[in-house]
Amino acid sequence: MEYDMYAVVDYIGNQILIKEGEKVKIPFLDKKIGTKVVFENVLFFDDGKGKKVGNPYLNSLKFTAKVESHGKEKKVIVFKKKRRKGHQKKNGHRQKFTYVTVDKFSSKKTVKSKSTTTKKVATKKIVKTSASKVKKTSKPKTPKKKD
Repeated sequence: MEYDMYAVVDYIGNQILIKEGEKVKIPFLDKKIGTKVVFENVLFFDDGKGKKVGNPYLNSLKFTAKVESHGKEKKVIVFKKKRRKGHQKKNGHRQKFTYVTVDKFSSKKTVKSKSTTTKKVATKKIVKTSASKVKKTSKPKTPKKKD
């Protein structure tokens, strides 16, 4: 019995089950047909030998897919009515979707670049001024009398 590899991927808040070479329906992606899509947020991966669970994601895996086509779901009717008022409203909605074909999975190369960062410490300059130079320029306000 041959065991297929599969993974659960987080894509725009949806968890999608993907397998290699399989056509998968995902929420609408505004890209041209034939462009590549990368799924990097892998939640779970099973290759038949072992299972890997992310915390929350597996950083070592990513999947590439190719956009095949776009489409719309069946129409959903939204009907609103308020009783005894004579108010009725009917709307329709068709959700867009995209079909992608999963090409292959690959492991990410994690390269950590060592950058030297130095913290700059701000020094405060205290300038002392003599009290004789400070002059009061504003006049005290006198309250207005009402007649």
